Amino acid sequence: MPNPFVIGSGPPGTNYTVMKRAFDEGWGAVIAKTVSLDAEKVVNVTPRYARLRAAGSNGSAKGPIIGWENIELISDRPLETMLKEFKQLKEEYPDRILIGSIMEEYNKAGWQELIERVEETGVDALEINFSCPHGMPERKMGAAVGQDCALLEEVCGWINEKATVPVWAKMTPNITDITQPARVALKSGCEGVAAINTIMSVMGIDLNTLRPEPCVEGFSTPGGYSSKAIHPIALGKVMQIAKMMKSEFDGNNLSLSGIGGVETGGDAAEFILLGANTVQVCTGVMMHGYGIVKKLCAELQDFMRKHNFSSIEDFRGASLPYFTTHMDLVSRQQEAIKQRKAIKKGLQSDKDWTGDGFVKESESMVSN
Repeated sequence: MPNPFVIGSGPPGTNYTVMKRAFDEGWGAVIAKTVSLDAEKVVNVTPRYARLRAAGSNGSAKGPIIGWENIELISDRPLETMLKEFKQLKEEYPDRILIGSIMEEYNKAGWQELIERVEETGVDALEINFSCPHGMPERKMGAAVGQDCALLEEVCGWINEKATVPVWAKMTPNITDITQPARVALKSGCEGVAAINTIMSVMGIDLNTLRPEPCVEGFSTPGGYSSKAIHPIALGKVMQIAKMMKSEFDGNNLSLSGIGGVETGGDAAEFILLGANTVQVCTGVMMHGYGIVKKLCAELQDFMRKHNFSSIEDFRGASLPYFTTHMDLVSRQQEAIKQRKAIKKGLQSDKDWTGDGFVKESESMVSN
């Protein structure tokens, strides 16, 4: 990859035209919108997005967008069409990284057929959608698998038995301890994990109509929350996964892809400092366009120059050692206070004055 920036699975990777645009703009890799065997079961509605804005200046309601909710499903295009476009992209961009995102029902034969057909197009890797928070949980798809470690282990077994290219397991944040499914995925043969997918949410209620947003014929359904507001949550989840990977899988050459509210090079640097190898952007592209990758690269390079880093590996995971327990923080602070008290500030008594050090002793008690 020419850079660590990856188009996250979703609308920015929904067809040949937009994925080609991403490559042309310089994105390091593209993850296509999630596909399954039977696209006829996928029926989207519109509107399917809702935005949350910060308060604007002078009380204006038109402040910057900080949150974005979607109730969008996986690709509604026929699998054959998407496969044809994957193949065309790999023929035209043989040196660029194209990753297929896949999700299937609880069926071993279905999963393995999907993997075989997607791999035949020449994709470089697979990202497994174990994390879509809405849509088809009744079919044991998406987060319904990622939230059930026993189910996840079984399905990962099917996938890694068949896959011949690297596999990322995309993790849901809608779970108590994200390290549990991440551990299961890695132990089951996945070469890496991606985190996080969107957070289950209700964007809000229109106080004039009393109807929820996004509003479809007067009704709505909970959806996936993304954009800047989820960035701190994503950092926390990625930190937990990275610490687990380092302590339990260090040296296994596994990969971690950070996702969540990336709109600046600094946002990306934070994920890398917590151990991520790559950084995905989806909602940011929907808000700012594909050209944002140039800004991301420039800002990340500025950060690297500031600290004299010559490569991503120079600072990947550099901030992880500074996370500890609350009990340890208490102990560290008590010790620091004790040390500060031990350092004498100036003279404690008139008897401490000396003739030889008189000037320095006077200076030690001056406040400015």
